[in-house]
Amino acid sequence: MDFFIFVSEQWLLISLLIALIGVFLFTEQGKSGKSISPAELVRLMNSEEAVVVDVRNAGEFESGHIHGSRNIPHGKLASRITELEKFRSKIIVVVDKIGQHSGGVGKTLTKESYDVRRLGGGISEWQGASLPLVSGK
Repeated sequence: MDFFIFVSEQWLLISLLIALIGVFLFTEQGKSGKSISPAELVRLMNSEEAVVVDVRNAGEFESGHIHGSRNIPHGKLASRITELEKFRSKIIVVVDKIGQHSGGVGKTLTKESYDVRRLGGGISEWQGASLPLVSGK
């Protein structure tokens, strides 16, 4: 009950706190790259503006991935980031299973001055849009 009394008396401070949390979340999300839809990814791939980096483990990648994507597991990005140097002029689109690792990878790539986007919903969203996957390496 004391909590509700505090909130009613300090509504201005509570409102300010909520606004600051919102601003923090918005700015942190922007640092990991803008989230794009499967349709936007198809457009970028067709115009050859983007390179797809799949950050799932090798087994998941081999069972089904977006055609033309490169597999760099999220845990190995630091040691393999030089593989992306030749694509610095393109948009790097980070793809994972459902979006759980793409934010961290996107943040790392953004710090290295890459132009990064994240596939919103990951491979699950891609499959949900009935888009094809290829298997193998």
